Amino acid sequence: SGRNRGVVMELVFVALQVALVIGGAALVAFVWAARDDQFEDLDTPPTRALFDDLPAPKSAPSDDSTEAQAK
Repeated sequence: SGRNRGVVMELVFVALQVALVIGGAALVAFVWAARDDQFEDLDTPPTRALFDDLPAPKSAPSDDSTEAQAK
């Protein structure tokens, strides 16, 4: 029972360090993004995605007779 407690404490110690490193990396990434003005305009990109359609290209009319001749 005493040996199992030691193993569990080692796992908790390692898991805590991993969690702190991941949390620190997330904090650094957030601060970097905030300083780089990534959160400045949150409304324009979704709107641009809805209304920024390019006109459909004009294609030549389909001619099935040329396909039949090619076979």
